[in-house]
Amino acid sequence: MASLLSCPHCGTRPKEEFTIKGAALTRPASDAPAEAWFAHVYLRENPRGNYEEYWHHTSGCRRWLVVTRDTATHEVDGVRDAAASPNREGAA
Repeated sequence: MASLLSCPHCGTRPKEEFTIKGAALTRPASDAPAEAWFAHVYLRENPRGNYEEYWHHTSGCRRWLVVTRDTATHEVDGVRDAAASPNREGAA
């Protein structure tokens, strides 16, 4: 895994400052059927290659980030603020 991560707010920081919080998935609509919520909460694919995850800059700016990481090599391909993410509910 990359030993450094480039936070869009704090710059390049050691990975120990961050906490991985899981896959960056689009949430179902609030009125979606129970099956959609079950799949969102409990079911995950195990892809090989680039995968988007939520990371929290726990020891830094405390912002939520979306990190694109290769699941096979652990190379980080991109980091962006989760608040600016197109996957965010209500975002355009």
